[in-house]
Amino acid sequence: MSFRFAAPDAQALPLHLVETDGLEGWLAGQPDSVRGWVETSGFAGAIGEALLLPGEAGQPVAALAGYGSAAARRRTRFALAAAVAKLGGGTFRIASGLPVGKAEEEALGWLLAGYRFTRYAGSEGKTARLVAPDGIDAEKVEILAAAEALTRDLVNTPASDMGPQELEDAARALAKEFSAGIEVVSGAALEEGFPMIHAVGRASPRAPRLIDLRWGSAGPSLTLVGKGVCFDTGGLNLKPGSSMGLMKKDMGGAANVLGLARAIMALGLKLRLRVLIPAVENSVSGNAFRPQDILTSRKGLTVEINNTDAEGRLVLADALALADEETPDLIVSMATLTGAARVAVGPDLAPFYTDDEPLAAALSAAGTAAADPLWRMPFWEPYEARIEPGIADLDNAPAGGMAGSITAALFLRRFVTETPRYAHFDIYAWQPSPAPARPKGGLGQGPRAILGALPQALGL
Repeated sequence: MSFRFAAPDAQALPLHLVETDGLEGWLAGQPDSVRGWVETSGFAGAIGEALLLPGEAGQPVAALAGYGSAAARRRTRFALAAAVAKLGGGTFRIASGLPVGKAEEEALGWLLAGYRFTRYAGSEGKTARLVAPDGIDAEKVEILAAAEALTRDLVNTPASDMGPQELEDAARALAKEFSAGIEVVSGAALEEGFPMIHAVGRASPRAPRLIDLRWGSAGPSLTLVGKGVCFDTGGLNLKPGSSMGLMKKDMGGAANVLGLARAIMALGLKLRLRVLIPAVENSVSGNAFRPQDILTSRKGLTVEINNTDAEGRLVLADALALADEETPDLIVSMATLTGAARVAVGPDLAPFYTDDEPLAAALSAAGTAAADPLWRMPFWEPYEARIEPGIADLDNAPAGGMAGSITAALFLRRFVTETPRYAHFDIYAWQPSPAPARPKGGLGQGPRAILGALPQALGL
C-alpha cells in the first residue's frame, strides 16, 4: 500500500464537500442539469454519501461528498473518509466545503481509508486518490499514515506469525531503515538482568527477549516502552475462550511504540529516542510461573503473583526499571494492559496517566488536534495500599475487582522513581467494528497525540 497523495499536477476531479443543511444553497448556484441529477440521485449530504456528477458526454466532471451536520461530525472522526470508498478509483481535488481547521485530519483520514490487511487473503483494490489540500504539511500526513499502517499490520498479524522473534525482526527492519542501533537481550542475560520478563515468557518454546532500539544523538531524551506480549493465554490462570480470542493484539503497546518511533525518525525530530519492548508469549507448560510465586524484579522490588494473567505489568516493570536507570527527559509506556480501562472508557478512547500537569494538558490538547482522543485517569494514591500484599513489596493482581486500570498504573509507577516525567497509556489497540478510516482490526491509539505533545513537552 502506498500512503501518498496524488501529484499536485495530477488530472483531478473537483470534489465538493456538502453539508446536509447547505445542500440547497449549493444547488442554487448550479445549472438545471446538475440540480436534476443530484435531486434524482437522492443525495442529501449525509456523512458517507458520495455522488459523481456527469458531464454532457456522460463522463464524470466533478463529485460531491456528504459532510453531514455539525452535530453528526462531532460524533464522527474522519467524516470525509466515510465517502472515499464510494468515489471509485479516480483522483480528486477538494474544491469547496473543507473547513481550514479540519484539512489535516480529513486528508489523513483519506489516506487511512486505503488501508487493507491483505497478508493472507484479498487484495488492496482501487482507492480514490487525493491531491493534498492547500495549507497542510503533506509529507507529515503521509508519514503519519505510514506509521499507523505499520502499527495496524503488526497487531493484525496472528501470533503464529508474530511471536517474540518476529516482533524483534520488525524492530530490526525499522532500525535498518532509519540507521538506528538495536540490541536484544535474551537467554541467561535476560534471566539474570530482567527476571520478571524471563519468568513470564519462560513457559513458551518461543524465547522471551528485551528489544532495545536507539536513534538520534542530540536533543532531549525520550524513552518509549511497549508491552510486547505476542499472545496471552493467561498462563496457569487460563483465560476462557471468549477472552482469549483477541489475544494476538496483546502486543498492541509494542506495535504502537514502533509506529510512533517510525514517525519520529521519519520526521527527523531533534531528540534522542530509545524504544524498549519486552517481547514474550505467556504460555502454559510445566515451568510456567505460578500463582503465589514471588518474583524479584530488576529494580529489586518483590512481587507476589496473585494472577498469572496480570503479566503485562510484570514485563513492563522490568523494562521501565531499565529505562529509569538512564533518567531520560520523558518516559512513555503503552500497553493493552487492563480490561478495566475498556469498561471505564470503551474502545474509542485511550486512557493515560501522568503526574505532570503541563504534560497532561499538552497530551489532551494534542489528542484533540490530531483526532487521536485521550482521557486522563488519576494516579490515585489512596489506592496504593491495594497493591501492597504484605508478604512482598507489590501485588500484581489486587483482589476486589475495582479500579483495575488505576492499580495497574500505580504498580508501574513504582518502577519509575528517578525520571521526573512519566506517562502511561492503557490502550485497546483494536477497532471492534468498521468506522471511517478505521476498518475492523488493529489500531494506533495515542501515537499522534504523543507526537503532537512532544514540542511542548520536550521543548523541540
